[in-house]
Amino acid sequence: MHRFYAPEIGPAGSAAPLPPDEAQHLIRVLRLSIGETVRVFDGRGREHVATVEALTKSDAIVRLGDATVPAPESRVAITLAMALLKADKFDEVVRDATMLGVQRIHPIATTRTDVPAARTSRVDRWRRIAISSTKQCGRAVVPSIEEPSTVSEFLDRPVAERLLMLAEPGLDGAISTRALAAEPAPESVALLVGPEGGWADAERRLALECNATLVTLGPRTLRAEAAPLVALSVLLHIWDDKATA
Repeated sequence: MHRFYAPEIGPAGSAAPLPPDEAQHLIRVLRLSIGETVRVFDGRGREHVATVEALTKSDAIVRLGDATVPAPESRVAITLAMALLKADKFDEVVRDATMLGVQRIHPIATTRTDVPAARTSRVDRWRRIAISSTKQCGRAVVPSIEEPSTVSEFLDRPVAERLLMLAEPGLDGAISTRALAAEPAPESVALLVGPEGGWADAERRLALECNATLVTLGPRTLRAEAAPLVALSVLLHIWDDKATA
């Protein structure tokens, strides 16, 4: 069944307009008709079966039916603080991290970030990608995409109970993800992942001053865009990815 993002949904029986992008997808791409059944979610955890009630060339309104149960959220609220990447690689990170269940994605400009200024202002694009990925994977929660900031700015605003910084293989003081498995699962985690050139020494020192734990994924060096996805998969496996509801 087709799913649509509708942030203004109310109780069962009420009408809900689809945002312009979603309406155009329903009308022009999927070519759905009045009376067809769809699902709509509000991006904050609610989802309903709905019926297409009214269509124009640019607008779509659905009538809400019964509430449904979306894909469960992870038991650990994860914030991914990811260094900005070249080309469209950050798009891929947003798409896949959303599917893996992160609650917040925070783009980070680091000392070794080599990204044109124009690519640091793509937050609206990344938010659209997150919505699309949420639709595809069955979640009803759209992760928030924050405005880019520096490492120090991010660390100045604690967002999680536990702070992890992904480190290069062989770095002194870094623990393996296996060591995390012996600890109780935290309620929330912020995972910092560096750029293609790795973290600068000053950035690591700053994170350690903020009680970060350096974590390594093993002896092999991964591509920058692959590292967060491997790390998220391992962490979710360690913490069993149990539903919160």
